[in-house]
Amino acid sequence: MRDRERALRRVLLAAASLLLLVLGTASPASAHAALRSTDPEDGTILQRAPRTLTLTYTESVGLLTDSFRVYDPENHRLNTGQADHAPGRADTVRVPLPARMAKGTYVVAWRVVSADSHPVSGALTFSVGERTVTTAKAPGEAENGTTTSLYNIARYLAYLAVALVLGAAVFVAYCRPPQRVMLRPLFVVGAATLLVSTLALLLLRGPYEEGTAPTFTSFGRTLTTRPGELLLVRLALLLLAVVGALILRRRPVSRPAALTAGATLAVALALTWSAAEHASAGIQVPLAIASTTLHLLATASWLGGLAALLLTLRASAVPPQVVTRFSRLALTSVIVLVVTGVYQSWRGLGTWQALTDTTYGRVLLAKLVAVGVLLGAAAWSRRWTGRVPKAAEAAVPVPAGGPAFPPEPAAPEPDLPVRHLRRSVLAEAAVGVVVLVLTTLLTSTLPGRAAEEAATAETGIPAASVTTVPFTVGESGRGKVQITFDPGRVGPNSVQAVVYGANGALAAVPELRITMTLPAQRLGPLDTGITDRGGYWATNSFNLPIPGTWTMKVTVRVSELDQVTVDRKVRVTR
Repeated sequence: MRDRERALRRVLLAAASLLLLVLGTASPASAHAALRSTDPEDGTILQRAPRTLTLTYTESVGLLTDSFRVYDPENHRLNTGQADHAPGRADTVRVPLPARMAKGTYVVAWRVVSADSHPVSGALTFSVGERTVTTAKAPGEAENGTTTSLYNIARYLAYLAVALVLGAAVFVAYCRPPQRVMLRPLFVVGAATLLVSTLALLLLRGPYEEGTAPTFTSFGRTLTTRPGELLLVRLALLLLAVVGALILRRRPVSRPAALTAGATLAVALALTWSAAEHASAGIQVPLAIASTTLHLLATASWLGGLAALLLTLRASAVPPQVVTRFSRLALTSVIVLVVTGVYQSWRGLGTWQALTDTTYGRVLLAKLVAVGVLLGAAAWSRRWTGRVPKAAEAAVPVPAGGPAFPPEPAAPEPDLPVRHLRRSVLAEAAVGVVVLVLTTLLTSTLPGRAAEEAATAETGIPAASVTTVPFTVGESGRGKVQITFDPGRVGPNSVQAVVYGANGALAAVPELRITMTLPAQRLGPLDTGITDRGGYWATNSFNLPIPGTWTMKVTVRVSELDQVTVDRKVRVTR
């Protein structure tokens, strides 16, 4: 027995070593990198061609094999030097430019990887000598739809699989169902799904970062990155879990040793998620990783336990103790989820306004609604859980020394609460799947706090407000106007507007007019007074008097006869 327990301790030591090897390189950062500044600045006109392009981000970033692409005014890609980090600055990247550059407008497309493992991308322009109507395209986010979809599906399946495996294990260890063989398919399917999805994530990680079609050309680079290392650790932990399961099946060990081994592997497995995503970057990183790990374990105990309970309730007879123990387990899980969820929401949002003004906040609201429905279904299940022991007691035959009259037929009574419990648990599980989907979306969405940090430079000056307005004139006149209000708050603002054609290139139009109206205060329309500055439209003095949700009307005239007016809502704050 001692030899087998020593073998289990070696397995646990190997698992801990793997995690420490990866987690030892963790460093605090802001979740999701955003471009803070560039040299030359976006949209500027230079008298001389720059020798180096410098981009500074809000956090340290990782470089890809093709992170930066520079296009000349004729849409030809320039042969730039190898991009690298500035000395001692993991958040600053330098790109050497050719010695000779023609006059005109250049487009720079960039794509890097944030410290929290998510790729981010964007584009900027600068001009040498004069601004020109370039044929170069200004790409937005460089994503491959197939790769992104496959990667997200694999991430969701991994979350679902780990919830099934860990939840079923906790159910067996704590609730102690008599017929454990019924849960074997849950372990097999969950473990197989987790293995396949982890392998898929490892193979798709490189193309997902680079925004390319699924290939294996960047697999070697993936293995040297932190997300790739954590995925390898996850695979190793799965193999260790299989080895541990074989040891327990052939040579049973003491219950405390088995529980210690299982708990350690479960925590280590959960850490491969929490140490790779939002919790690994931002404020209070150690506390955030611990909170996220507990949140994932509590989610697995509840939702995975529900799946195990559903299979257990299919048996002809279920001991009442199994149901009541799961009820206590679910209540404890809910308490942990509430505490850790409140902390993670505060950390991810930053402000109440981000709850409605950011995608992260809106997805979080949807998750809160789904969790509320889940709690309602859990309360209904708990109601029937309390009736199972009573129904079982009512079905017990009356002893010989009891009443002489025959008891009422009670055989169907124990089955009635079990049937209702089975239905309510099924409803819980269905809503739980929705919660898992929304959780997966949250882990890949820019947190509200990070969005505000990205919009504010180190000096605390708010970033400009940028709005893109698409327009269509007739059958062929299509394009968009990119409008910038700087600083985009109450008071004096500078306004810049750039018109792009249907092919994404800069376009010249004979007339462009922008007005602002505040319907709630019956104010406006106020004409911004922008004028043609030779390829773009601008004004340095436009006053926004009061905050509120303004209606911006954009009138674009593309010929003597063709014009269109499009409006957009713009939020102005103090």
